[in-house]
Amino acid sequence: MPSRYGTGDVLVVLGCLCFLSTVVVGAALAPTGATSATTPDDGDDTPRTLVGVQGVGSYVADGSVRLLDGDEEQWRESSASVYFDVTKLDNGSVLAGYMADGYEDCGPYPAPCHRTGFRIIDPDADPSPEVVYEWSFPVRNRVASEVHDVEPLPGGGFVLADMEHERVLIVENGEVTWEWNADERYEVPEGKDRTKIDWLHINDVDRIGEGRFLVSVRNANQLVILERGEGVVEVINEDHDDASDDDRIVGDPSVLYHQHNPQWLGDGAVLVADSENHRVVELHRTDDGTWEPVWVLRGAADQKFNWPRDADRLPNGNTLITDTRNARLVEINSTGTVVWEHQFDYRTLPYEADRLPQGELVGAPTYGNTASDGVTAGGYVPVLTPLLRLVSAAIRLPLWVGELHLFLTLVSIALVGSGVVIRWRDGESAPSND
Repeated sequence: MPSRYGTGDVLVVLGCLCFLSTVVVGAALAPTGATSATTPDDGDDTPRTLVGVQGVGSYVADGSVRLLDGDEEQWRESSASVYFDVTKLDNGSVLAGYMADGYEDCGPYPAPCHRTGFRIIDPDADPSPEVVYEWSFPVRNRVASEVHDVEPLPGGGFVLADMEHERVLIVENGEVTWEWNADERYEVPEGKDRTKIDWLHINDVDRIGEGRFLVSVRNANQLVILERGEGVVEVINEDHDDASDDDRIVGDPSVLYHQHNPQWLGDGAVLVADSENHRVVELHRTDDGTWEPVWVLRGAADQKFNWPRDADRLPNGNTLITDTRNARLVEINSTGTVVWEHQFDYRTLPYEADRLPQGELVGAPTYGNTASDGVTAGGYVPVLTPLLRLVSAAIRLPLWVGELHLFLTLVSIALVGSGVVIRWRDGESAPSND
């Protein structure tokens, strides 16, 4: 008597069992909840951390500004679609870059539209934190057009990094009083409208001296130092000869690749969240004027970084890192040891974090070559690691998903697919009863 089940049926069942086992066992063995290692040696009983959250579940929805006291959330303001860089001001209020929708004042664009700019939040408002000031302008798109960074200036005013028009501008008393347009150095792609393409993605600006600014030009893999009245006076990760970039100005991606939130540690040293290289790197200027990595951290607490977007060197010499796609904050010492960690819900996308009361400093301790140079927590698996990161960029995967889970999932898909094909072929080749 012939078997009711053929090879195709067996492969489909094995594939389904393999996938189910991968999910059940992976979830069961996953670490749960937030963790706090040891208390950071910063003179406080509990660290207070201000966090800008870009979104929850997506990059364009449910943004918030939050204050963590140790591991506990003290307050949250979430009236914008997305929030980015956050800074505590001297009067206790909070400055934040943001984007929101539903505006009717849209300039050249149809209403309703999105606007981007900065907000000032009063965390002590009754009964909950509220926005007390807003400066913004309309944008064509909700993605790659945001103001990712805004910083207060001595004596008043604010400096902003504007991705819509690819410029750095200063706003005083609600008016733009100075700006630097990136086309002074970078060439707009021929025939393109800069507001319709993600051309340079200027995502950060910091004042590092009188009339001097450190600017992150993400898509060029470069940091530039601007001086008012002079323009670009120095480039970190100088122009790299790469024909694949169609002769565009671009820095060496092995040094920096689509970075975020650099911190000026002092003349000749900068700390960078090297996002698409999935690492944090400290660069130093060499004797010949080039910049080279001298300290590299690729992961912490036995977990590789996944698109880190902020790294701040603290006064105590530790480094606070925003590990975006791993939905966590980690504070490490110079050897890469975790001294504090906060885990968000895995669907949360933290953008930037400041340790209070200092926030991100201009000038901070440097590491240079230390024992943590080249840390590769969790290792690197050819093919599977970049594929996993590609998938996680498009889909919010649970934090426990790793290379092994991806491999077993691919095996499951191959088994099920092979089974379906065999069943189809067996059906096509079966003799007719007619």
